[in-house]
Amino acid sequence: MSVREVAVLLSWLSCCGLAVWRYSSNSPNYRIFSTRSTIKLEYEGTLFTEWSVPEICFVLNKSSPRTELRCSSPGVHAIKPIVTGPDEEERNLFVDSSHTCFLWYYRVRHFFNNLTQVISVWVYDPENADPDELLGSAEEPSINSIVLSTQMATLGQKPIIHTILKRKTYVSNEKMKKGTWHVMVPMTRDDALKEIRGNQVTFQDCFIADFLIVLTFPLLTIPEIPGSLPISSPRGSQLMVSWDACVVASVVLVTDMETFQTNDSFRTWTRIRVPPGSLSDAERRSVADVIVSRDGVFFLTNGVLYQKSFRGFVKLGGILNLPNGGIIGISSRKWCWVKYLSKAKERRSNFAVWTENEVYLEYILLKFTRLVTTTELKNILNLSVTATLTIHSVEYTGHPLEIAVFLSYCTICTVTKKIFLVIYNEDTKQWVSQEFTLDAPIDSVFVPYFIFSALPGLILWNKHSIYYCYHNFTFTGILQTPAGHGNLSMLSNDSIIHEVFIDYYGNILIKMENNVIFHSKINTRDVVKLHLWTNNTTRAFVLLSTSGYTYFLYALDNGTIQIQDYPLSLETRSVAFTTKDKCPYMAFHNNVARVFYFLDKGETLTLWTQIIYPENTGLYVVVESYGPKILEESHDISFEAAFGHCTKTLTITFYQNVDYEGLYDYFEMQHNNTGLVMVQLRPSEYSKTCPIAQKVFQIAVGCDDKKFIAVKGFSKKECHHHDFSYVIEKSYLRHQPSKNLKVRYIGKKYGCPLRLDFTEKFQPVIQLFDDNGYVKDVGANFIVWEIHGRDDYSFNNTMAQSGCLHEAQTWKSMIELNKHLPLEEVWGPENYIHCFSYAMGKPGDLDQPYEIINSSNGNHIFWPLGHSGMYVFRVKILDPNYSYILRTVLGSVAMKDPNISTVSSFKVFTIKLQEAGESLEPGSQRLQ
Repeated sequence: MSVREVAVLLSWLSCCGLAVWRYSSNSPNYRIFSTRSTIKLEYEGTLFTEWSVPEICFVLNKSSPRTELRCSSPGVHAIKPIVTGPDEEERNLFVDSSHTCFLWYYRVRHFFNNLTQVISVWVYDPENADPDELLGSAEEPSINSIVLSTQMATLGQKPIIHTILKRKTYVSNEKMKKGTWHVMVPMTRDDALKEIRGNQVTFQDCFIADFLIVLTFPLLTIPEIPGSLPISSPRGSQLMVSWDACVVASVVLVTDMETFQTNDSFRTWTRIRVPPGSLSDAERRSVADVIVSRDGVFFLTNGVLYQKSFRGFVKLGGILNLPNGGIIGISSRKWCWVKYLSKAKERRSNFAVWTENEVYLEYILLKFTRLVTTTELKNILNLSVTATLTIHSVEYTGHPLEIAVFLSYCTICTVTKKIFLVIYNEDTKQWVSQEFTLDAPIDSVFVPYFIFSALPGLILWNKHSIYYCYHNFTFTGILQTPAGHGNLSMLSNDSIIHEVFIDYYGNILIKMENNVIFHSKINTRDVVKLHLWTNNTTRAFVLLSTSGYTYFLYALDNGTIQIQDYPLSLETRSVAFTTKDKCPYMAFHNNVARVFYFLDKGETLTLWTQIIYPENTGLYVVVESYGPKILEESHDISFEAAFGHCTKTLTITFYQNVDYEGLYDYFEMQHNNTGLVMVQLRPSEYSKTCPIAQKVFQIAVGCDDKKFIAVKGFSKKECHHHDFSYVIEKSYLRHQPSKNLKVRYIGKKYGCPLRLDFTEKFQPVIQLFDDNGYVKDVGANFIVWEIHGRDDYSFNNTMAQSGCLHEAQTWKSMIELNKHLPLEEVWGPENYIHCFSYAMGKPGDLDQPYEIINSSNGNHIFWPLGHSGMYVFRVKILDPNYSYILRTVLGSVAMKDPNISTVSSFKVFTIKLQEAGESLEPGSQRLQ
């Protein structure tokens, strides 16, 4: 905000309502709040006399309601304004002694021609920065920042862009220019969470704080068309907000005057309006709910759903498989899971729509499908057909593939009703009834909000109280203050609950309509009242910024909006200091570096977690998982005690113990042993003052679609691609046709042929790659075959030389056993049987060629007939215990079952045998 905007905001906040006081710092989001910081104090009211501060703190003007404070010593400092009326509340400010004094500043330029973004980065000192830098609107560094950045660069500083999900690193390849580094990164949606990091370099004993950012494809706001009309909630309504779960900077705000949209957490914003005549005046002022998604902004007005997008404003109804009226609710995801594993063919839904008796899901590009009806749910739950069952609400859970449906159930329906809960999994298509029942008055309404956790857990609220259901609905109750009050309205001048805010760290903020705020932590049962931050008449909402901090959003009566950082950590610590609330442990560490892990066949995942706590308290780490029972766990605990503190370290290894070799139901077993498992690590006890309540991550067992195999030495780039035809002599073909076979060589598909003399032997080397590049050479067994049916090649090892104890599988024997299948399906990991046991086959002729290759058995392909030819081979991994899938860039994928994603894949490579000096021209035909 500019200086004028700040003045307008403060004027508005202080014009009416209760007197309040607050503080701020030059550091955005209060990231630096130390002995080096200038603390700005602000009192809003008419009864101010002077500030009461400790002697070790210096206040610039003690008698001014707006002044500056500096504290030379770290610690907890009691600050409050002295007024002529009743005492104002006292805050206990935690002033740090950190050596982190500087911050990274960044600007982004987008280049759509090559889908890259250039991040311009410099260092700035919040205590000596220009106003534009403090407001986040600077386009270039100030003089002070240029000097500071240049000095830091001289000392060896250089920023690094580190991505959180894929753990990639990008650095500047250019020299600093005008105090600025420039780092190029690719545009991405699935690796948007990034962190600006630096080297451990100090200047005047000060470090630079790491800076978390969200950087995705550029998001555009819907332009405002001249002559359009406002769309709003009913007069006197509280603020209504929707945000993109994975891009929290993309927000839509509905007030009783206008609707606003932003893509940068309201640093800039536009109005959303609708064309004249599209809605009546009453309909335009009756928005009951709103959702923002990649397909636009959706408004629920008078039971009808409308879409506002770049293409216009349209009513959604029967033409899109939605009801034309009677819609009572819409809901979208609250938590971001960029990566997840789904075995279903369909993509997961974006948001839910429901009437009293039906639930619909919206998929990308406005595809709506009806999920279920209450009649069907009665059958699923075995409820009486004569009872009344209606949809109470629908909410997405913390699981990336699950949707919760709350049902109102009654038989007489005059006094009370029961609230049931069923959860639908979009992957398995199954409904599961939960151990959750709530008795409530017939006219009561509850708002659910699932927490960020592995096990299902949620809070629900009505106008006055918060109900909690944690640990898969086994830990339930009503949040209560230390004095035993569960009715929060009684502690907030009879105001009612407006908003409940939950972040990824487990903080729960309950904001009343008069802006009184209560704080709790997930998996705890108590709630405390925080210091008043905003007067009781200002319309406000609490949101999460892209850097993970909270901020207040204010809607002013002049039709504009403003934002203000909110120091959640400092405020909760201030109250905890008064209530003597302490975290039961000193530290909770772990090495969980990702939120998403893939586990393939034969792989293990080993993690550790550590808790440090006072002796004689007996704390430990709880490991909880949710999902299919497809993983084994082994635990190893180490314990140390010294100087009155205990350190307990838990090492967990996740693995599978399944042998797929020789299974008659190979594909079914693979399907049953893949899936998504949610895991969380948490201390056995914690309180509201603990900084981190738990660590949540996913383990996907199955096919990593970023993996692929390639044959070493083959390329698509090292030759000029051209197509040509050639003819294969009929006697060289496996199926012995009556005519020669003419085939077309497609250069773009098959790549560059490897040229060999026909006297050479060749052993393919298979390499494994992922999206980061080469991983390792593949040591597993594999087979090759010529895709056009050639069999005029052989293998140098015999079965006996390979150590076989009985006749090994061959292409001839497998074709004979599976005549009904195409060539590429007759032999694979699903029917592989090794030849190294007397009990598994007949002795047979062991002088036959051994047609299975691996990196260590010395088996090669050779050409005994001594003639030229073109060979297009495919490779298939044969080991059933090697991997769920190995997908290649050029390979064709054969699905055994369209609903099973765990299949083998192929790699195509081409060999051209020739004599010295021989060539094959484009477009020519030769007998090969």
